[in-house]
Amino acid sequence: MLLLTGTAPASATSFRFVPQSITSFGPTVLVEGCDRARSISWVHACTVTDGIITQIREYFNTSLTVTRLGNSNSSPTLSDFSSTPSSSSTVEITPLHCPSLWESSVSSQVGKSVPGLVLAI
Repeated sequence: MLLLTGTAPASATSFRFVPQSITSFGPTVLVEGCDRARSISWVHACTVTDGIITQIREYFNTSLTVTRLGNSNSSPTLSDFSSTPSSSSTVEITPLHCPSLWESSVSSQVGKSVPGLVLAI
């Protein structure tokens, strides 16, 4: 983090981001890589609007799974929830399908166990 923000001392060793894969889903672009010598894996999730990066999220030493939340064709509406006929005070929630679109692959190459995270887009 100190290297990325420019607050690292001049004696600090530099870090090179060398992408091993680049994938996009609509406005979301995923860039993944690792530095095996330092046992570091990384994923950058960027949101691109009109050719400009408007948001970036960085994940270090994390196994990332990207999923699409709910129905990709429309947003959930009130009709997605239905009351059960036996009781007006009970509401049944219709489950939404969240398919896995992408999973990081380089986190397993750094030789250590890393936490998992789901990014819903």
